[in-house]
Amino acid sequence: MADTTIAKVHKTDAEWKEQLTPEQYRITRQQGTERAFTGPYWDSFETGLYSCVCCDAPLFRSDTKFDAGCGWPSYFEPVSPEAVTEYRDSSHGMVRTEIRCGNCDAHLGHVFPDGPPPTGLRYCINGHSMVFTPEK
Repeated sequence: MADTTIAKVHKTDAEWKEQLTPEQYRITRQQGTERAFTGPYWDSFETGLYSCVCCDAPLFRSDTKFDAGCGWPSYFEPVSPEAVTEYRDSSHGMVRTEIRCGNCDAHLGHVFPDGPPPTGLRYCINGHSMVFTPEK
């Protein structure tokens, strides 16, 4: 059986700044967020795949996307358990679960326990942290 392990992506801040737009860098490398209803994909429901803007690792499939009414793209599960990693986030006077890309550690958003079946989860993701590839 072939080894399908993907090497983790590590770059310097200078390399990330060269690759990303200022907004993408602020969100993915500095744990920023976009204002609700302003980023890409919050109101898009095309069929395809959402991948990490930093390393192109697959993150979410469009068939797991739903309209949570929160102003950010929302999904009920990632493409695989390894696609994202979870971290405790106690910033801004609250405790949340931060979601990062499992491949390059890019900040994506947060996950909340108020999503639809079958998982009951809502992965609330910054649109600027992803790129979308339509299904052909």
